[in-house]
Amino acid sequence: MDHQLFAELYDAHAGTVYAHAVRMTADRTGADDIVSLTFLEAWRLRDTLDGVMHQRAWLLGIATNVIRNTRRTTRRHRDAMARLPRADAVPDVADAVVSRITDSARAAATLAALSRLRRADREVLLLHVWSGLSHEEVAQACGVPVGTVRSRLSRARARLRTLAAAHLTEPPAARSAPASRTAREGNL
Repeated sequence: MDHQLFAELYDAHAGTVYAHAVRMTADRTGADDIVSLTFLEAWRLRDTLDGVMHQRAWLLGIATNVIRNTRRTTRRHRDAMARLPRADAVPDVADAVVSRITDSARAAATLAALSRLRRADREVLLLHVWSGLSHEEVAQACGVPVGTVRSRLSRARARLRTLAAAHLTEPPAARSAPASRTAREGNL
């Protein structure tokens, strides 16, 4: 069979094969693929076309087999994929980056604010929070009563929160100016 005769076969029956594929699959996009595969298979079998009495029935038979093969392939692929272990979700690195930037900004604000606390309050805060000493242990280390440690710790925490929040809201240019010794010691 020559190319011209096959082109005429395509022109005469492509619409019928497409309609059959849509009815069988209920998928217009997939029906285009079925038509392509059907005529590819018909081209492969073109030498047997001379003995065919009803070309439309022959093409619809090929289309039906193509649909079956496509469904079988899809089912096998789906089953094979189901047997694979599920991949863990890949975390969005943008969230981690934003979190790190935020944490870095908070840490910088805390360190800047920490340097502005009174020396005695800063010592108590560092010993208790960062070194993990109890109130009694801090009192012993500083040589002051436990009640003094509690009051200094309370005052230091409140002042640290205020200073850190102010540091986070002020523009970066204002942060670069070093605080005076009086301001660092908290003796305003």
